[in-house]
Formats: sequence, structure tokens, C-alpha cells
Amino acid sequence: MSPTRTAASVAPRRLGWRGCIAPAVPPTLILAAFLLYPLGLMAASAFRGAAGGLSLAPALRMLSSRLFADALAHTLQIALTATVLCLLLGFLLALLFNLAPFGGALALGRVVDTYLAFPSFLIALSLTFLYGNTGLVTAIVSEVFGEERHAASFLYGFWGVVLAEVTFYTPFVLRPLLAGFQSIDTAQLEVASSLGARMPGILRRIVLPELLPSLLAGGSLCLLLTVNEFGIMLVMGAKNVITLPVLIYGEAIQQFDYTGASVVALADIMLSLGLFALYRFSLARLGRGVSA
Repeated sequence: MSPTRTAASVAPRRLGWRGCIAPAVPPTLILAAFLLYPLGLMAASAFRGAAGGLSLAPALRMLSSRLFADALAHTLQIALTATVLCLLLGFLLALLFNLAPFGGALALGRVVDTYLAFPSFLIALSLTFLYGNTGLVTAIVSEVFGEERHAASFLYGFWGVVLAEVTFYTPFVLRPLLAGFQSIDTAQLEVASSLGARMPGILRRIVLPELLPSLLAGGSLCLLLTVNEFGIMLVMGAKNVITLPVLIYGEAIQQFDYTGASVVALADIMLSLGLFALYRFSLARLGRGVSA
């Protein structure tokens, strides 16, 4: 057997287009059956008229209603407020753990990480145990000041929801920031400090530029999660604070209006995809700016 023939016989065959597509067919079919098909049914329901035919009237009626406008406004207000507070708190905790280490910092970091294992509604439930009508803080305040026991005024409103979301979602911001701190060269911080730079200047010129991708990643994840948060809203039962997930639940389960619920769900999906696209675009722009 010649060397040329031997090399040709052992050379791997190139797969044709059928060989490349065939392995992707089973997972694509599974994805279509369990995800795309239900989404298609929901989209069809959103544009189904009273007679059963295709109609834009139900979608236009829901999207132009005051109920949907208020739910969208509340969703964005809560999500943006909680995200900003999560970024601030996560950044301060990351600074504390890395630039001002103290005894017990590792244990505190582990405690913060345990929030990732809890469902979000448990955080809301724990706040009601603290600040509710029979909560611990409520009992202490009533004993000290001799007042009648009643829940804290903020608990079942806008700021109660924000407090619960900040408590639960801060670790989602803290984790990327702690990882980002590992990429910072401590020699730069030491040189800047030895040259007389103050801490605010060090943070502004060295730390923040290095942590900007981590802040963007953690903030975007937190924003997407808070936009679609439902468990906290359901447990808190916040009055006059209806968000898009709560509106979907109310239309489908309480009002039996599956067409209206499908319309709101599609709007929520479009909002989430838009935020995700904005995150990817911002990350790409940031990457080009850093490389330049």
C-alpha cells in the first residue's frame, strides 16, 4: 500500500450539508414542541377576534387601555428603581469585600450568595414577618412607642416591592462585580495611591472603567429579571401597583380573558427581547471602545 493511499484512507471525511444539519434536527424539534408551539398558540390567541377569525381589535383594545399603560409604567418604574439600587448596593459591597477586607467578609459573602438559592417569594414573605401587622419590627415599635400594631406604610406599596427586589437581586449584581475585581491589577491601585491620588479619583479613573462590563452585565440581568418578577408581587399584594406579569395573571386566571392575557404576554416578551438587544448592543459598543 502506497503512502499516498494510506494517508488518503485515514483522512477524515468532510461532512456534507446533510451531515451538518442532521444532528441539529432532534433538538430543534424538541425545542419547537415545548417552546415554539405554545408561543405560537399564544400569538394566535392574541389576534383572534370574537368570531374566531384573525383580528387586531382585541390587541388594539388592550394596548390602548389605561390598565395596560399603568401596568407598563409600574413595571418600568419598579424595574429601573430596583436595578439602580442593586447596582449601588452591589458596588458598595464589592468595594467593601475587595478594598476594605475585614474579618468575616468571606462568611458575609457566603450569606449573600445563599439568596441565589431561595425563590423570590420567600424574601417577600420574610419582609411581611418583619414589618407586617404581627411582624417582629412592628411589635418592637408598638412596645417602645405604645402605638397600635399596624403594618409599615411602605410595605404593601411601591417601595415595599422595591425593597424585596433589591434584597433578592443584589447578589445577581454582586457576583459579576466580584469577578470583575479579579481582573484589576492591584499594582495600579498601589501606584496611584503612592502618587497621592485620593480614593474617589482611584475609583473614577481605575476601578470604574475596569468594572464597567461587569456593571453592565449585572445591571442588565437584574433589569430583565425585575421586569418579569411575579412571585414578589403576588406575595406582597401591593395595592395600586399592577405590573405586566400581574396583569397577565389577572386577565387569564381571574377574568378568564385569555386573548387579553396573550396580548399582554406578547408585549412583555417584546419588552424583554428589546432590553436584551439593548444590552447586547451596549456590550458590543463597549467592547469596540475598549479595543480601540
